[in-house]
Amino acid sequence: MINLLIADDYVLIREGLKKVLRNEPDITVVAEATNGAEVLKKLKKSEANFVVLDINMPVKSGLDVLFDLKRMFPQLPVLILSMYPEKTYALRSLKAGASGYLCKESAAEELVMAIKKVWNGGKYITASLAELLADTLVGDNKLLVSHETLSDREFQIMCKIAEGESLKSISENLSLTLSTVNTYRNRINEKMKFSSNTDLIRYCIQNKLI
Repeated sequence: MINLLIADDYVLIREGLKKVLRNEPDITVVAEATNGAEVLKKLKKSEANFVVLDINMPVKSGLDVLFDLKRMFPQLPVLILSMYPEKTYALRSLKAGASGYLCKESAAEELVMAIKKVWNGGKYITASLAELLADTLVGDNKLLVSHETLSDREFQIMCKIAEGESLKSISENLSLTLSTVNTYRNRINEKMKFSSNTDLIRYCIQNKLI
């Protein structure tokens, strides 16, 4: 039996997903989380053995939650569900340990198939995402957006800065020294050719990272 934990902050999305799954006798939703901080708590208290995780979660981002999940439960299947196009978060999610990436607009038609493929040990990716992965493997980065060149920590800090979080707050939340966060910010600006926080924020908004 596949026991799902669905993590999404919108109740209508969660109800819609449960409706899609209601005729599947081997899939049961056993827990729901409305923000990133709840996911680990609900997972420990439930019998969930599979997580469907929204990438855009309040309190703690879905990507941060994914890092925690794969560190604490490395064998746990995680399917990312996102409103963002694949080029925005898919590659980073898969590199972080997700077993698949599904856009919300395709969930009604593909959710059951995606869950079952992942449950049986496969990876759920679309043809366009497979092409991006292939280009990455052969070293052709022409199709990759600039933020894919950042490390996971650099990407995480860039998004936090874009969301308006202060460097001091970032250092406290990530258990890093302020000088280390400053170093990451400088690397981000250098790699992305940002001359100010305004450039950083504009880029994140244009690429739907926040």
